[in-house]
Amino acid sequence: MNSILQCLNQIKPITNFFLQGEYLKEINKNNPLGSGGRISTAYASFLNDVWGNDYSILAPRLLKQTVGSFAPQFNNNFQHDSQEFCQFLMDGLHEDLNRVKNKPYVEQFEAYGMEDRLAAEESWRNHLKRHDSIFVDYTQGMHRSHLTCPGCGRESVKFDVYSSISLPLVPPKSGSTIPLKDCLDQFAAGEQLDEHNAWYCSNCKSHVCALKLITLWNTPDVLVLHLKRFTFEKCPDVDGRILRRKIEDTVNFPIDRLDLTEYVLGPIDPNAPPIYKLFGVSEHSGTTANTGHYTATVRNSEDGNWYRYNDSNVGFTSGDAAITGGAYLLFYQRIKGSLRWAGMEKELNGTPNVDEDGFQAVVGKKKKNRR
Repeated sequence: MNSILQCLNQIKPITNFFLQGEYLKEINKNNPLGSGGRISTAYASFLNDVWGNDYSILAPRLLKQTVGSFAPQFNNNFQHDSQEFCQFLMDGLHEDLNRVKNKPYVEQFEAYGMEDRLAAEESWRNHLKRHDSIFVDYTQGMHRSHLTCPGCGRESVKFDVYSSISLPLVPPKSGSTIPLKDCLDQFAAGEQLDEHNAWYCSNCKSHVCALKLITLWNTPDVLVLHLKRFTFEKCPDVDGRILRRKIEDTVNFPIDRLDLTEYVLGPIDPNAPPIYKLFGVSEHSGTTANTGHYTATVRNSEDGNWYRYNDSNVGFTSGDAAITGGAYLLFYQRIKGSLRWAGMEKELNGTPNVDEDGFQAVVGKKKKNRR
């Protein structure tokens, strides 16, 4: 928990949103998926304590108790997966601050056969019908998911929203580290789904191990990369039971310039390109995500210096010091410019609506009266 909080509180626009009290205007107390504003209020209290300079050591007890009251899995003193806690907290804050008061039912949008740009815009419009908050503004992007049936060749294309990207760790060459680019390349290369994640093919009338290709359509201002260090493997030596294993190879990731241009399929704004700098790393030591110990290496948003947080111990460090086999979650921020909705706000402006079949609505001009 502490590791994630140290990273999240350095997201300057969101932190200022809470510190300046703007969040109070957007609390959605009637959202059944939220906490009635309790989690967002506790998070605001935590941020005020952190940035108020009244404490040298701070234990976020109120926030922990509040989160635990809505998520029983966190209502104890056990160690928890920092990626799971990060996802829950960001989702909880988003729902607390969701500007959509009445969520309509929205069917999944099939985009196969449509122009990608139009399909992406319509998919984002559907997303905004149910989700609109400061977290959507800054931390959510969209990727293109392409599934192909290995039997009949039927294809399906959908545009899905993400708030973090899970990257597979590729086997390193002997005695070397894993470049982050290799993980990104593996992510972009696609995979064949296993039987536990089979896709239903309406042509074959059965679940199949489809070929899945995910491509980033755009990237948000704040980008969270999850290094998939924990794997589940069947162990023949232990009665075939599934065991969770940790990959402790070092991933070499950029500190001051991560350029994702080659991985983005959608339009790229030259005034806000997908080029990022690192500002936080959640680190894990131990054998499983639910045991061991979490620390954080963070770039302070005010003074630009790097600090290492280990519970109540804080010290100066460097960004390079976080490049270890324990780096688990990487937090990046766009270097130049800012794009609301990962750039979809600009794309939607002036773009006509399309119907469910992908046809644009045409509005005829009124005929002028002849004189």
